[in-house]
Amino acid sequence: MSKAASQTAEALGKGLKEAKDALDPTSEGNVVPGRPNAVPPTVEEPTEPHDPLPPKPDQRGAATRTATGAPTEAPDRVRAQQGAYLTTSTGARLRDTDHSLKAGPRGPTLLQDHHLREKITHFDHERIPERVVHARGAAVHGYFEGYGTASELTVAKFLGEGVRTPVFTRFSTVLGSRGSADTVRDTRGFATKFYTEEGNFDLVANNIPVFFIQDGIKFPDVIHAGKPHPDREIPQAQSAHDTFWDFVSLHTEAQHHALWNMSDRGIPRSYRMMEGFGVNTFRLVNAEGATTLVKFHWKPMLGTHSLDWEEAQLINGVDPDFHRRDLYDAIEAGAFPQWELGIQVFPDNEEQQFEGIDLLDATKLVPEELAPVQPIGRLTLDANPKNFFAEVEQVAFHPGNLPPGIDVTDDPLLQTRLFSYIDTQLTRLGGPNFNQIPINRPHAPVNDMFREGFHQHADHEGVAPYKPNSLDGGCPFLAGTLEGAFADTPVRVPESTKVRENPTSFDDHFTQARLFWLSMSPVEKEHIIRAYTFELGKCYEDAIKERQLQALAQIDPVLCQEVATGLGLPAPEPTEPLADVVPSAALSQVGGTWPADGRMIGIVVDDTTDPGELQTLREAVFGAGMVPLVVAPHGGQVAGATAQRTFATARSVEFDALVLAAAPVPAPDAIPARDAKAGATGSGALDPRVSLMIEECWRHAKAIGAFGAGVAALNEADPGEATPGVVRADDPASLFTELQTLLSQHRVWHRFPPTVA
Repeated sequence: MSKAASQTAEALGKGLKEAKDALDPTSEGNVVPGRPNAVPPTVEEPTEPHDPLPPKPDQRGAATRTATGAPTEAPDRVRAQQGAYLTTSTGARLRDTDHSLKAGPRGPTLLQDHHLREKITHFDHERIPERVVHARGAAVHGYFEGYGTASELTVAKFLGEGVRTPVFTRFSTVLGSRGSADTVRDTRGFATKFYTEEGNFDLVANNIPVFFIQDGIKFPDVIHAGKPHPDREIPQAQSAHDTFWDFVSLHTEAQHHALWNMSDRGIPRSYRMMEGFGVNTFRLVNAEGATTLVKFHWKPMLGTHSLDWEEAQLINGVDPDFHRRDLYDAIEAGAFPQWELGIQVFPDNEEQQFEGIDLLDATKLVPEELAPVQPIGRLTLDANPKNFFAEVEQVAFHPGNLPPGIDVTDDPLLQTRLFSYIDTQLTRLGGPNFNQIPINRPHAPVNDMFREGFHQHADHEGVAPYKPNSLDGGCPFLAGTLEGAFADTPVRVPESTKVRENPTSFDDHFTQARLFWLSMSPVEKEHIIRAYTFELGKCYEDAIKERQLQALAQIDPVLCQEVATGLGLPAPEPTEPLADVVPSAALSQVGGTWPADGRMIGIVVDDTTDPGELQTLREAVFGAGMVPLVVAPHGGQVAGATAQRTFATARSVEFDALVLAAAPVPAPDAIPARDAKAGATGSGALDPRVSLMIEECWRHAKAIGAFGAGVAALNEADPGEATPGVVRADDPASLFTELQTLLSQHRVWHRFPPTVA
């Protein structure tokens, strides 16, 4: 056995702790997430054949169900590549995959090279059409556990007390392509597939509780307006352009959602710190057949937090995969994201309204002060996908995937979604059998009588795929209520004339937008003003800016005036009296405290840093469920620890807080010709890239701390003694205690006093 193969086998034989320690010998069981594989590689290319390496401990694949939903009890690795040798797709071992078959070394390539043709043909067809919307996303596995608190409202079994249901949850942006960046200003998708024993339930939600449109027939219009301009295919993944604001300023029912997008909700800190909303109103049915209307809410256990706008723009260049990396790294680090699923409950009356709010209007929300969110279960995401394409890219959601006990309403947006979601899968996933793809397979028996079609995986038996039949003994049989059949709720449809119009209750487009604005804290209002000024400032046509200012005048005169000032345009007066509303505290993200699980702490060190103090700090950070990233002048071992970042590779946007454990002098590579960041201004006594990190963390309202020699670096960068959120301490333990308190509040927003009330 070769030396390389021996090293690989030795690494394979180690337990999990040993493999982790091999990756970071200073970790003592704590590992910074992001390692590419479960076993560290060898320097030499391995040459001794062995079976494929196992997946990382944080990864899990789709459950091994047959195409008709039967459990196989097989590990999910049975679908992974098998054997030690490279083969064709039909299992023939190959001796060479580096050279095509040619007529002599310099001759033409021969058509008979079946391996070349198979390899290239498959490569040519690796990509499937991306989603028209929600193309950019990330998804992970987990489970949902019911509280049993919804049992009086619905017969859905997965909501029963202690019932644990496997799930697959996908987060996404709406407008951008698959290759766009994560931290753009946009609405986020929050779609969860519950593999219940009664069939799949897909809760296809967003991180904003309202939508741009009331009727699904307008969906192509709003997406066409938000997508890049069709003549130049720019700008990508953003709404800061003429066509978007042309549409929303004319189609004013979109103003409420647009205001949410301009708020901090449009740039989440993390998928883990993002609320989810079912948007539409659904109907629950209990054992007696009584019905209740509900809206679904996901409440993150870490709280709802956002990025600073400048920080988001930097991240898009520094790490366009910021949100998916954060999600995957948190799970790998054991900081499993959690949400509570809750419902707002409303009587199912004939008007389908509550406190004067039309529950079928997707541009409206119901304030939690009027209808509290009642918790009904908890979602935990605990495993990353093993293969992005097989799982994340091929998962197919549909709001019509409903278990008994949950039904739809006549919401005209939801009614269109029931058609659109299944229709789009036919093209994107190549035919009608997309639910047989492993990630989409239900964990309940399937006997649907569907046959053939592209990508048919099931090996159907019998001769009578029709009803009624006697040749197959009458199977499959129809189920009744006692057998758990799904039953469409017998809702009375009012006698009326066929029309193309909305009810008059849909006509108010500004009251709830004003409610949202007045519910914001002063700092959140500042961020909204900044967002509108930036977005409209990117538009070319003044007419569109003026029209949107007229819409803002109907929301609030302060908002309108501040944005108009930034645009250099006059602020118009409202054309109708402003609505009298009661603010909702539940709509603001500011003012509470939350767990800081999975937060990233940057620790600046140099070769003079005391190894014992650094180890004490790292252990404290790991012990609090966070991740320490050592940032040093160079790679390798520094102060007894492995440097995860260097001054050349680090940027402040990676960290939730910055700790200075040293005052590093300029490193040899701190020259602008080699690293543009080294051109940052400073006194020259401190590495300019460290000065830049401190400056950016300061202006992005992040916590900053220093101990020991790091206090001198902090003083050199000149955040004053009384600056909010800046901590100095004699030792790392007491410093981290103060930082934890600051991190529980997410940001030190009061560092910069707002100018609006």
